[in-house]
This record gives sequence, C-alpha cells and structure tokens, in this order.
Amino acid sequence: MTTARSMSDLFEENAKVTSRYVHACSRGHEACQLALGLQLLPQDYLSAYYRDDSILLAIGMKPFELMLQLMAKRDDPFSGGRTYYSHPALRRDDMPKIPHQSSATGMQAIPTTGIAMGMQYIEKMGLQSPSPLGEGQGVRFLPITVCSIGDAALTEGEVSEALHMASLKRLPILYFVQDNEWDISAHASEIRNGNAIDMSRAYSAIRARSLDGTDFIECYKTLEEIIGDIRKNRRPWLLHFKVPLLGHHTSGVRREWYRHDLEEAKKRDPLPRFRTQLMELGIDKKELDAIEKESRTLVDSHYAKALLAEDPRPEDLLTHTMAPTPITEEKGERAPAGKEPTVMVDSALFAMQELLAKHPEALLYGQDVGRRLGGVFREAATLAEKFGDDRVFNTPIQEAFIVGSTVGMSAVGLKPIVEVQFADYIWPGLNQLFTEASRSYYLSNGKWPVSAVIRVPIGAYGSGGPYHSSSVESVLCNIRGIKVAYPSTGADLKGLLKAAFYDNNPVVVLEHKGLYWSKVKGTEDAKTIDPSEDYVIPLGKARRVLEATEAKSVAIITYGMGVYWAKAAAKNFPGQIELIDLRTLSPLDEAMVFEAVRKCNRCLVLTEEPAENSFARSLAGLISERCFSSLDAPVKTLGSVPTPAIPLNSTLEETLLPNAEKVAMVLEELLDF
Repeated sequence: MTTARSMSDLFEENAKVTSRYVHACSRGHEACQLALGLQLLPQDYLSAYYRDDSILLAIGMKPFELMLQLMAKRDDPFSGGRTYYSHPALRRDDMPKIPHQSSATGMQAIPTTGIAMGMQYIEKMGLQSPSPLGEGQGVRFLPITVCSIGDAALTEGEVSEALHMASLKRLPILYFVQDNEWDISAHASEIRNGNAIDMSRAYSAIRARSLDGTDFIECYKTLEEIIGDIRKNRRPWLLHFKVPLLGHHTSGVRREWYRHDLEEAKKRDPLPRFRTQLMELGIDKKELDAIEKESRTLVDSHYAKALLAEDPRPEDLLTHTMAPTPITEEKGERAPAGKEPTVMVDSALFAMQELLAKHPEALLYGQDVGRRLGGVFREAATLAEKFGDDRVFNTPIQEAFIVGSTVGMSAVGLKPIVEVQFADYIWPGLNQLFTEASRSYYLSNGKWPVSAVIRVPIGAYGSGGPYHSSSVESVLCNIRGIKVAYPSTGADLKGLLKAAFYDNNPVVVLEHKGLYWSKVKGTEDAKTIDPSEDYVIPLGKARRVLEATEAKSVAIITYGMGVYWAKAAAKNFPGQIELIDLRTLSPLDEAMVFEAVRKCNRCLVLTEEPAENSFARSLAGLISERCFSSLDAPVKTLGSVPTPAIPLNSTLEETLLPNAEKVAMVLEELLDF
C-alpha cells in the first residue's frame, strides 16, 4: 500500500513530467484493490480499469514497469507506449491474464463476461484450458474472471447486457465495483438511481454484497470467501466497495476544480487506517515507518530509471496492426466433380457444419440461430441438433454482447462465430467492434489478437423495408483492425468463411440476403457446387468474373449483388467488359483492380450503397490516383438513390436500387467518352 501511495505522491510532485500523458491513480482505493490482487492466481483472468494500479502492484508488477506505461516508453510491458497509464494487457505465465483494456468506461464488462462464458464452455466440453490448473490443485483452484469497474460505469447499457448474461448463464465471474461517488465532476446524488447493489437485484443469479473498501482486513477476508465460492460453485458475484477518491479524476482533471468533499474524503483514507490496524496487531511503528521510507526509496529509484528508458521508434508505429493469417493462398477443390449446384445459404451451412465437426473450440451463437429455428434464413438449420445447445445457441437481443463477447471468448482460446441477424441491427454492436475487438491486437502490442467471425446478412431484397435492407460496408471498412468480406457466390462464401475462421483478426462476413436462395432473377450463378471441405480463399483476393477481349472496354469493380447487375448489363457489350468481384473489401486486392483498370482504361465502381461518402467513392478516388495515366475517361461510381432509408413498397425499392439498365447507361457513357 505504501508503494502505491508513494507512486501517487511522486506523480503529483513531478506533475510537469508525469502529466505529459494523462493518467489516474488508485489513491483512496488501495485497500480493496490490494486485497483482490494478492488473491488472484496465474490461471485467472482480470479486467483492470484505469484506476487500478494497486491491483497491478499486488499481482507482481513493478513500479518501474508501470512507469514505463506512464511515460509511454518503448518497453512499456502492456502496450509499447501506445496507450494510457494503467491500461494493462498482460500475458505472463506467472500472473493473472489481462486482455487488452480500453479506456471507454464500462466497455470492459462485455469482453470480460465473454471470458467467463468461455471458461464455462471449456469446462462443459472438457477442453484443455489455456491456463492449466496444475497438478494436484483440483477444483479449489479453478480459474475465475474478475471485472473491475467503477460504480458510475454501471449506468452504461452495455454493462446491463453483461450482467444479464452472467446471471442467465451462471458464469464464474466477480464484478469488482469500486464506488467513490464521482463520475468526473458529476456526483452520485445527481446521476445515479441507486448503486451497484440496487442494480444487481434485477439479476437473480448474481449474489451481491457491499462493504467498506477502506478496510483492508475486511476486504481481504470477504474476497477470500467470495473468490473461493466462485472457484468451487462456478457462479457470479458482485462486490460493491465504498471508497474515497483522494486523488484527481485524472492528471488532466484536477480535484480542486470541482470537489466540495475533499476534507471529508481524507478522513476515510485507507493508509492510516491500515497502519493503525497493523499496530493493533503488534507491529512496531518504527517498522512501519521504515517500510514507508523503503517504499519511497524504491519508487524514486524506479522513476529515475524510467525517465531514461527509450521512447518508441518511428518504425514501431506499424507493428502489430493486423495479426498474421495462416491462409495466404487458395487451396482445396472449388467445384468437385459429381455434385449438383447448391444455394448460397447451404454453402454457408456446410461451412459451419464442417468447422464445428472439426474444431471443438468453435461455437456459434446469435439471435434465433438455436435449435428451434436455426436462423431466420435457415443458415444454421440442424446445427444445434448435431452439435448440442452448448455449442449452437440463442442469445438475448443484445448485439453489443454478441459482438463484444467474442473478444473474451478468443482470449481463452476459443473460436467464436456469431451472427448479427440483419445489417440494420449491427449499430449497437459497433461500439464493441471499434473500441474493443478492432484495437486489441495493436494496443496490446501483439499480445491479444481477437479471432472472431461475425456473420451479417445484408442488402435490400423482397421489400425488406427500412429496417431489414441496409448496406453498412462503408462504416465497417473505416474500422481499422478488422477485415470485411462480401462474397457473391456460394463457393466464395464457404471459402471465405473458412478463411475468416482461421484468421487471427476479427472478420465481418457480409452475406447478401437476395443471393441466399437465388430467388432474384439473374442471380442463378450464386448457386455453386459445394467446394471440398479444405477449400479456402485468402481474404483480400478478388475474382475475375468476365474478361474483356475488345480493345475498347470498361473495367467494372463491384461485389455482392453488384456482380449480377454487372453481368446482366455486360450482355449488351460483348467482349467489352472486364468484371472484377472484390469478394473482400478490406483488405482490398489492389493489384487485380489496378491491373483491370490499366487494361481497359475505363472504370465503373458499382455498389448497392448510395455512392456519396461511400467505400465505392473512396475506391474510385484511389483508382483515379493510382491509374491516372492509364485512364481515357473519368472513373464513374453508381449506387442506390440516396435516401435516409430504404422504403418498404416494392416499386420504390426497385426505383432506388441499381439494376442492369442503369449500369448499361453508365457503360455506354464511358465507352462513348
């Protein structure tokens, strides 16, 4: 405790140096944090938030190591200087595992609950845990998950989703809630309708208790009891610790600007209270004074050493932007002899069936994918019957949890495949995709890649109307750290789903609803022969659908339903169309795109989205920049009519969307230029 206090004192005394990068300290929270950290084991998983430096000291981190992150140094053990103080990401054999911790308040609850859900799955299926228990330890030392969080963060809706799943599934998790009554400058009295204990009553399976977080002995004994219960009985707990905030909110938001209760808060300081308790137990005051002095000497020496540490180098910027993938070339048989073509949705079903049969670490979940329905498009039909309800199951209507839980599942070594029922419903999940999944590998400096497949039915089809027809690829392609696939045939869907599964990054697979059954006229070629089980297509490899043979020609660059509009229009221009199906939007097969454009000297980028501010318009700009000297006409884009939503009426829907006739008009314009 004196080490933590010495660090916060030193940081304040040297604020001109230490405040170069924003930070927060555990001052006032030390007792409960140390009581927790001292009882965690290497097989446990911990989510430690930005005020938890005392927990980090308790699990064995050195002040020097924490100061390397404070100063954003190259050897910062968590992020290599990429993120803030006390935002840990740790993967050491002798310490609890800490996946990447973001700075978005409350966002850690879903990924951490995903870890507990993964632990439960591993135990149910009898799989080898990535954190072995050790010989002879037995049930007493089964791993637990701890989600440390501030009470103010519990008002976030995504925290409610996490608590709901922990209660529903009876997960082995402890929600370690620290309540200092402040949310920056907003006090609990004005922003909270009750505290964590009040909130927990809505979740019947979560046991809860409140205690004084400044009493180390009480905290230690209670945590010993509760952690033991979770290890043995595998059920969720919430502990609510009342603590004072004795430091600043952060180094950039100082306490004296707005706090009215500082003198009262100082009366609850856990450090003098612990000194008194130790003296009552017979420890001499001189010994305690010597410990305090020794702690300050240690902290000072570590600070001096950290000041001299190397800063990140410019060449470090692009390391660990994306995790390596094992799928780098097309393999397997795309069209085995002796088979009949099958609809695209069945190609996806076969891919799921083969992956689940081969990989016990794979599981599939989302809304309505379970046993009764098998997906609203029957894309998961029979899978629960074949592989069981623990591997293929329904979730509540919680898109944030569906997406964000994959971070935790991946952290414990599982391979989650999840489904967002319609692209229109992905918006609640984007926070987790952007804040947690996409950044984990980069901000953990390569320690915590997220391997997840996120399947999303997309596109306008059959009067789906304004809430079942949207295209969202432009938004997704602006999230760095994920991959985005958008196949147009069954064979491509199967090959890309397999590649996505084996990839070490989050992959969103967009699956056009209008191609699932080839019910739209002209989309019959979406049906393909089912490829062999080992068939894979590397993400980032396009497909040449049509090859131009005439000197005067146009390259059409498209994907999804656009492939079929382009093929229909191309019948009017025999030999003059080079058609490229991107198959993957991010990463992009620039080589094939540029090759086609330089060959044809004219280009149309075709999309189902409105072209304004879109992926397609961005690609057109890239083509103009890279292929300018080869162009004989401006690069054209064609998309849907820009409206706030896609109307329900079939005539209006048809008027809004591109079609073969609209494509042909643009092709004529380009060829006549």
